[in-house]
Amino acid sequence: MKYRTDKYGNKISQLGYGCMRFTKKGNRIDFEKAEREILAAIKHGVNYFDTAYIYPGSEECLGRILAKHNLRQKVYIATKLPQYLMRTPAAIEKTFQEECKRLRTDYIDYYLMHMFTDYAEWENLLSLDIKSWIDHHKKNGSIKNIGFSYHGDTHMFLKILHAYDWDFCQIQYNYLDEHSQAGRKGLHAAAKKGIPVIIMEPLRGGKLVNIPEKAKRIMKQSGRDYSPAEWGLRWLFNQPEVTCVLSGMNSLKMIKENIRIASTAKVNEFSKDDFKTIEKVKLAIREKEKVGCTGCRYCMPCPRGVDIPGNFYYYNLMYIEKKPSARFEFAQNMGMRKEPGFASQCIECGLCEQHCPQHISIRKCLKEADKNLRPLPYKVGIDLARKFLIR
Repeated sequence: MKYRTDKYGNKISQLGYGCMRFTKKGNRIDFEKAEREILAAIKHGVNYFDTAYIYPGSEECLGRILAKHNLRQKVYIATKLPQYLMRTPAAIEKTFQEECKRLRTDYIDYYLMHMFTDYAEWENLLSLDIKSWIDHHKKNGSIKNIGFSYHGDTHMFLKILHAYDWDFCQIQYNYLDEHSQAGRKGLHAAAKKGIPVIIMEPLRGGKLVNIPEKAKRIMKQSGRDYSPAEWGLRWLFNQPEVTCVLSGMNSLKMIKENIRIASTAKVNEFSKDDFKTIEKVKLAIREKEKVGCTGCRYCMPCPRGVDIPGNFYYYNLMYIEKKPSARFEFAQNMGMRKEPGFASQCIECGLCEQHCPQHISIRKCLKEADKNLRPLPYKVGIDLARKFLIR
């Protein structure tokens, strides 16, 4: 296994274990299977384990396995505060103590504010005196490193990144999401500040494994004997700004394969031809896209606050992946912002079209995007969620 260091010199395995997708037996996690898989990962050098308060049974399962085999001191545990549920300082402390109890530990190595999408969420935590709470727990050693995980646009990521002296952050990032969410710009901004970056969804939940046949042929023609998964992981490991790549491994075969890749992948090993292959693959995956938006953002800012590239990204995603999953991601990332940037906010002033290098009929396409992304059931669901979760 190869390791990369955080800002304090701790060596983190460049492959991390995402504990959200443990195999279920009925309604419960298959403990024996998860145990075999975690022990195999640790044996081969994986030392970063990522879980969260809202992953059903995950914290309890991980804590039980580590305690049973006396492995707590050999690994780093990362878990998360569900900041979107916090209403009082007491709730924050109660949640943290419950997590420590589940994990059977008196300290968390990497503690994250879970799923920021908007700066307003950090402002809410500030109103609950989160800084004093963090200072207290870092001083007594119950939290070693403080960070945040993020789903939102690049601008808001940068605002949150610079709002506090974070120890690390976690972003969704892969070759298809290179310029969406925090994106490459966010990755490089964090690295410039010396902040380790943990990568989630490196293969978009398996979507970059089950790619179109045309994309698979392009990979085969490259001369590299890489599977689609290996291309995606090596593209990430190639970047020095990436500290750790999380994989939701739930089979010994997957663990063995990912460890092989992580143990051989090097920084800056990609050739020009390798990058060309990835670009060709991206084009093949995106052939079903509805709007030829490149995410360049020349159309921004919109005077009415519409996130034009964001709407087009999720609209296109509906035709690259399954429509329900794209709509859910849109609702989660766009819908939960304090200022959501919906296409329906457009007043058709046309300023965006004057700056679009692709000459896209933006006003027309925004109407189509909104109609498809927010059919009535989704619109009602987003409105209800905003009513209860946005403060």
